[in-house]
Amino acid sequence: MRALLLANEILNWVLGGLAIVAILFTLFLVWAAIKYGGLWFRAYMSKADISLFHLVEMGLLDINPSMIVNVKIRATKAGLDIGRGAGITTRRLQAHVLAGGNVSRVIEAIVAASRADIPLDFDRASAIDLAGRDVLEAVRTSVYPKVIDCPDPRRSGKTTLSAIARDGVELRIRARVTVRTNLEQLIGGATEDTVIARVGEGIITAIGSSERHGQVLENPDRISRVVLARGLDAHTAFEIVSIDIEDIDVGEQIGARLSADQAEADTRVARAKAEQRRAEAIASEQEMKAHVAENRALLVLAEAEVPKAMGEALRAGNLNAANPNKPT
Repeated sequence: MRALLLANEILNWVLGGLAIVAILFTLFLVWAAIKYGGLWFRAYMSKADISLFHLVEMGLLDINPSMIVNVKIRATKAGLDIGRGAGITTRRLQAHVLAGGNVSRVIEAIVAASRADIPLDFDRASAIDLAGRDVLEAVRTSVYPKVIDCPDPRRSGKTTLSAIARDGVELRIRARVTVRTNLEQLIGGATEDTVIARVGEGIITAIGSSERHGQVLENPDRISRVVLARGLDAHTAFEIVSIDIEDIDVGEQIGARLSADQAEADTRVARAKAEQRRAEAIASEQEMKAHVAENRALLVLAEAEVPKAMGEALRAGNLNAANPNKPT
């Protein structure tokens, strides 16, 4: 009898606990329906495949559920794969938001790429976004190529490139480079500054290899072909579509000026050498005058010794003995 009473008491406790759980669950459903019911209904009617549980989870993770719903609806209406296998699932969108990404820009970029028949999946688009690049702008540049000035006055402060042909004539050139984004190399690829530097280097090299500046003026397209053939867009985030020479001006006669400067320098060297030789000659002349003066002094000393020698000879009586024929 006691066992039966104990079993009934336990059953009552279990039923009471289940009732409490059911009441809490009902309250939770009511709260979720009040707060997220509208969003869930929008997602359901749009076949965006977002459950009420996912909406509550996003609220707990401090993710804006409305943004995810709008993004998922946009992807669904654009015909993107949102399947729970390899598609753009709610979990993947949440993970991208938690990683600091912009899911709206990513989905817009994927939709734009899909319309332009450009292969771009969610993984690559999200990687580009997390790398700090504007993935939507990259897709737009792939569809509508971008024009870059070479040189770019905003970056270098110069409006023209200066190059010298083999005949010594300076040419001042301004070019425009049309590029489109290379999505395959957008992550880790070089930026616009590298493209501008490479194109500028290629133009200067092409002009420097020309025999006459007139060849460049007659056929500017020759420079463009030579530069394009060098593959300057390798390992960059862009693909060069075309290089157009916008303007060419003839500058200074650099070769003639350099020759004149060299001649002037040679003249100065010759003058310096002549002045050195003149100074050496003057020094040699002064040295010879010093030798003459020294020899004259020695001569005077020698002449001064003659009377002294004669006096000593007289005193010694050697002067008469030296001439026996002289009378005494």
